[in-house]
Amino acid sequence: EIPEDHIHMVVRSEPKMSPSQIMQVIKSISAREFFKLYPDIKRRYFWGGKLWTQSYFVETIGNATEDTIRKYVQNQLIELDKKEVHGSQLGLF
Repeated sequence: EIPEDHIHMVVRSEPKMSPSQIMQVIKSISAREFFKLYPDIKRRYFWGGKLWTQSYFVETIGNATEDTIRKYVQNQLIELDKKEVHGSQLGLF
């Protein structure tokens, strides 16, 4: 799922790679490919050359099945949309 300001992914990996290593690889490769496809965007908006922030959130599956996690991720966008409909934006003034 790809909401407006972040990405949800289900990633399966070997136990010999840490979550931080996996995220480093994902962010590095995806940024490189993105900037290859859209070089003008890099020059115009990403003067520091960084597409991703350093932050990320990782949750292990534990006792849940992979199918359960995939359904959860797929439903996150629906849940975010529901919250936006019922929520209200705070004003500055």
